[in-house]
Amino acid sequence: MALNLPKNKKLILFDGVCNLCNASVQFIIKHDKKDRFLFTALQSDIGKKLIKEHHIDTRKTDSILLYSLEKGMNYKSTAALKIASHLGFPWNLSCIFFIIPPFIRNWVYDFIARNRYKWYGKKESCMVPTPDLESKFLD
Repeated sequence: MALNLPKNKKLILFDGVCNLCNASVQFIIKHDKKDRFLFTALQSDIGKKLIKEHHIDTRKTDSILLYSLEKGMNYKSTAALKIASHLGFPWNLSCIFFIIPPFIRNWVYDFIARNRYKWYGKKESCMVPTPDLESKFLD
């Protein structure tokens, strides 16, 4: 798939019906001072195409992905930490957690992901960005 993503941008794919994921997107937008991120729901056409292209099993990885043209696809805790590392102080300090082996980080990540609907709830449909945020979302 030829994704027309600007070279300096990274694409965050998120679960569009998850309240925790939507709150995370709002948090990232607020703290993305250098305007590095674009967003699309996993349920969108672009999301579905990238999932298929990268052979992602959505039964195992279904909440957040980070894609860039030069680095490809990042999953789970690695995606979350790479996103946080671009948000500025103090959020960028979370990169210290890269010293923890991925199997441990991903165990914690998977525990939260498995329980996110129970703890935070779920929407009936994907969020619709406000007009002033439309330019940050791909579909």
